[in-house]
Amino acid sequence: MAARTDPLASQALCVGLIGRGIQQSRTPKMHEREAARLGMDYAYFLVDFDQLELDDAALPDLLSAGATLGFQGFNVTHPFKQQVLPLLNALSDEAAAIGAVNTVVYERLAATGEIRLTGYNTDCWGFAESFRAGLAGAVMRNVVQFGAGGAGAAVAYALMQLGVENLTLVDSDFNRALALAAHMQHAWGARVQAASAMPERLGLADGIVNATPVGMGKYPGTPFPAALLRSNHWVAEIIYFPEETELLRAARGLGCRTLSGTGMAIGQAVRAFELFTGHQSNMAAMASHFAMAA
Repeated sequence: MAARTDPLASQALCVGLIGRGIQQSRTPKMHEREAARLGMDYAYFLVDFDQLELDDAALPDLLSAGATLGFQGFNVTHPFKQQVLPLLNALSDEAAAIGAVNTVVYERLAATGEIRLTGYNTDCWGFAESFRAGLAGAVMRNVVQFGAGGAGAAVAYALMQLGVENLTLVDSDFNRALALAAHMQHAWGARVQAASAMPERLGLADGIVNATPVGMGKYPGTPFPAALLRSNHWVAEIIYFPEETELLRAARGLGCRTLSGTGMAIGQAVRAFELFTGHQSNMAAMASHFAMAA
């Protein structure tokens, strides 16, 4: 089942995914198969800024066009999870606390017919559920997270909710890591810090999380030298295409406990589907749809 390309040719409930380099995404098939299971007419479209050769500046016009075309909303992925914030009319409490959005829902006001754009974050819940299932009992004293962008903000928030005692944020843009740390310190104080002294921090770490795009097909490699891994680290990814990144492969080779990005991808889709449709989704069913989309 391929992602559809002509929303005007269907009367289905229409949603989409906005991002760059997203042709391997399984989200369209997950959503459409879950809708079919529930007897819904549902179309999910990819809006790949790379494939369409669009500048980032096209994002406001694209969101406006979605409202005009009758879309129910969009999922939002790299690199737009924070860029989209000033274009929205409202944020859920969790999205506001995280400072990033991965789901935008169009809501028409009955009194005026005005369409309001509300932003939500389902990445946080998706990562937390995946972590509980796949890394139960992991030591959480010191965790180093690579990536302080939109996905990184959601994952960092989830990690602190899961009980991490000290979280160190590392990003290729140190100012971005500083900004996320400052934002999170409102809730967790000095337990969240930004750092650039990576080898020293990794030497003290119990766990490592990759919340960067490094490891995707478009960005091959690892977010830090794999030689810094130790067998007593646990390693979590948020990337799911490919399901086994170079980082996970290196970690498994050392005997580390690992967590792929699959569970987060499934969990965020469950919550996003419910926001778009108002119908409860099923985690087991969505996991089956994910596997079938391979």
